[in-house]
Amino acid sequence: MTNFSEMLNKAKDMQEKMRQVQENIKKIEVEGKSGGDLVTVILSGDYELKSIIISENAKKEDQAIINDLIIAAYNNAKENLKKKSAEELSKVTGGLNLPFDIKLPF
Repeated sequence: MTNFSEMLNKAKDMQEKMRQVQENIKKIEVEGKSGGDLVTVILSGDYELKSIIISENAKKEDQAIINDLIIAAYNNAKENLKKKSAEELSKVTGGLNLPFDIKLPF
């Protein structure tokens, strides 16, 4: 029975570590860029759009191009956030490929 209790304690410890990682990830801010730095987007760890910075050169472009640059910068930021989140998660899981939003059954 000791092994089961140990496993249960380890799982609870992992759950607490995961909760802390999730909280830490929410505090992360990443940048996404597009068009050779024409547009920069800042995204928080919980995917909240914090800022859109459009360079003066980009403002000279057609609105459709600016829209595409914003979307591309957001997508770049989203990919950067996924990578950063995976790095933070791997610190706790020891390299196990667990999803960020895993819910343990406790």
